[in-house]
Amino acid sequence: MSAHSLERAVYAALGEVYDPELDEPITDLGFVRSVDSTDEGRVTVHLRLPTSFCSPNFAYLMASDAKDAVTALADVTEAAVLLDDHHDSELINRGLAADAGYRGTFGAEAESDLEELRETFRRKAHTAAMERTLTSLLRQRPELAEEHIHDVVLGDLLDAPETRALLRRRTDLGLGTASTDPVLVDEHGHRFPPGEIPLRLRFARAVRISIEGNAHFCRGLLRTRYPDSAAGQTPRAEEPAYAASPTCSATHSPMNHPAKENVS
Repeated sequence: MSAHSLERAVYAALGEVYDPELDEPITDLGFVRSVDSTDEGRVTVHLRLPTSFCSPNFAYLMASDAKDAVTALADVTEAAVLLDDHHDSELINRGLAADAGYRGTFGAEAESDLEELRETFRRKAHTAAMERTLTSLLRQRPELAEEHIHDVVLGDLLDAPETRALLRRRTDLGLGTASTDPVLVDEHGHRFPPGEIPLRLRFARAVRISIEGNAHFCRGLLRTRYPDSAAGQTPRAEEPAYAASPTCSATHSPMNHPAKENVS
């Protein structure tokens, strides 16, 4: 494979890597700074983030997932993923190069593994995707009362991007994706009692708005830090109609240190 073709394949693979909280591909967010390769299959990827103090655990998680995606390509013989301009860049890049893992990279500061944190954001992403599909369904079918959402199953949903996104997130959580499976469920796949439907839907909407707002804010921070990143960001179908909290979410907050993973 030529270097040019390999670079395109690498970029496509990176499009399957999602920011753990913003729930968008790192390519769409503009977090992929560059991709370079040789005809021999050696690949170098540079990543960037909205601020130099984005949380190290999330930075490591994103970079590690990116390296896994690149090395999984058959034509890649050697892969280097580098995080630029972060206060822990040297530490993270050294750990990635050595395949040391999260604990091996951060040592005593890594009080626990990242899997619990990853699972938290999988649940949030599922909640937001669930709300998107149900809100879309309510708009398409005005005769459908909100309380009847309890009976809506996956087969009732249209073949649309938000439905496919929901199915992917259900798969990530190990939930069923059969056409007869109910849509509005908790992280274990259990239906909520009919009387709780309005409350659960409002909660899901709040989660979705929070994720979208943080993504909007972080996109803006990245464009401010790297003006050239605007060309690399994929426009979103809808922008939230409000400004997010100026913390760029828990993912990118400097207070979320590797030893402090208590994100709810």
